[in-house]
Amino acid sequence: MDKRIQIPDTDLSLYPLGFGTSDAGLKWDGAEADRLLDAYLSCGGNVIDTAHVYSDWVPGERARSERVIGDWLQRSGKRGEVILMTKGGHPDMTVEHPDLHRSRMSHDDMVKDLEESLRQLRTDCIDLYFYHRDNRNQSVAEEIETMEEFVKAGKIRYYGCSNWDAERMKEADRYCAEHGYRGFVADQSLLNLGMKFFRGMSDDTLGCIREEAFAYHEERRENLAMPYMGNCGGYFQSYAARGEDGVRGNSYDTPENRRVAEKMMELCRQYGCSVTQAVLAFFYHQPFVCVPLYSASKPERIIEACGALEAPLTDADYEWLLSEE
Repeated sequence: MDKRIQIPDTDLSLYPLGFGTSDAGLKWDGAEADRLLDAYLSCGGNVIDTAHVYSDWVPGERARSERVIGDWLQRSGKRGEVILMTKGGHPDMTVEHPDLHRSRMSHDDMVKDLEESLRQLRTDCIDLYFYHRDNRNQSVAEEIETMEEFVKAGKIRYYGCSNWDAERMKEADRYCAEHGYRGFVADQSLLNLGMKFFRGMSDDTLGCIREEAFAYHEERRENLAMPYMGNCGGYFQSYAARGEDGVRGNSYDTPENRRVAEKMMELCRQYGCSVTQAVLAFFYHQPFVCVPLYSASKPERIIEACGALEAPLTDADYEWLLSEE
């Protein structure tokens, strides 16, 4: 497939698989970060995704992931080789009892998060900056104007949304069209091969690309779908390795997804590809362009994942995988 995705009306040309960094500072740091990120770039990758909240749910350090990425950028001198993405406005995860419904998306919250992200990442400008959540008690006008302020100040180049529903994205699109703004260039929400049959997420503030949001992306190509959790939390790999014992208690573990896993292993044997490649290649058989995000803690895993771009599975294969026959 084409090794670059051009977002319309931007100069952003993205590798079709983004590198997620929620584990930075927990599972890898320093020299390990060098090996991992260099392996991703060696495959042609250029999309590095983080968030100001990663991984504040573990005590000891705030914004670990951004600090690790900033360290790597400073050591490597490769800032010009990557599209750097981060997110702000997430509820506070450092308190004793985090409340995911307590919004932190005011203008002052976003200014604080952005300034801290710029310091952590050792950069003057972020290529693509996301609202990590939405707050329906705020107007879309306030939210868009905050982002436009950042663009005009030269602190971000473009902006996007994460976990917004279709109605709010459409409202933002209308506001931007009326005011001559480019508007959202990307949407990070949940989409993956196991989502059709999974039991759902415990966090109801997460957004899914299904139904209205799925139709939105079919119609609105200017807002690129960038699905997270694209690897289904490793569910299909765990099932392939250990069967039912490896997936008990997993939110993706349903009878239907076990059937999908059995079919997938059959296809992997047929095509000579790995389960990871089959799971990620799903995104290249959607009716709209996707740049999924994938996280790994070993260079060989990132190299394997990038092989999904050449996986020979077909549209018909994915229709069969998700059929209920």
